[in-house]
Amino acid sequence: MRVLFILLMMSSFIANAQGSKSQTILDRLSSKMKAEKSFYIEFSANIKNSVTGLNDNETGKGWVKSKKFYASYGSNTIVSNGIKIWTIVKEEKMVYLSNIGTGEEDMNPKKLMTIWENGYNNKYIKESKVNGTPVHLIQLTPKSRDAEYSSIILSISKKDNSLKKVYLKTDDGTSMTYSLLKYKSNPEVNDAKFVYNPKKYPGYKIIRD
Repeated sequence: MRVLFILLMMSSFIANAQGSKSQTILDRLSSKMKAEKSFYIEFSANIKNSVTGLNDNETGKGWVKSKKFYASYGSNTIVSNGIKIWTIVKEEKMVYLSNIGTGEEDMNPKKLMTIWENGYNNKYIKESKVNGTPVHLIQLTPKSRDAEYSSIILSISKKDNSLKKVYLKTDDGTSMTYSLLKYKSNPEVNDAKFVYNPKKYPGYKIIRD
């Protein structure tokens, strides 16, 4: 019984230490992101689902300035002025207009870069490497069954505490891996970038939510 008690105490201590270590790393990353007035990213994405046979590879880029963002992913583009969101679907020649908070902001680069901040517990897994760069691997598990993702793994650089890769998994078996290819801190971005310009999309039909 005493041995079992000691083992349980050691297990609890290790778990708390892992949580403390991962939280410290995530707090540093959050502070770093909050200090940015704007940022630009380029990323690659792989989306898989073994049940449906889905296996797509895409590249994307995005600008963020405060609550505003612009993101292009494959042939789609999302523009937001922080209040409204325009989702531009090239294949359909359609523009879907909605308000922030309706779920259309999933491609928001800022969401990708701050996904750990709300609704998830964190745990330090181990050290690893991403393209030769030493990283910390941190696992996020949802606090609620209604969470959008069932599991998330973050790869965070040991050198400068920057985010290098995000792996997300949903309950339906879909997995998404986003690899950060480029990051630029505080670029100058005109606010016009974050407003839909119909002149750039002649013939597109706007569908309001």
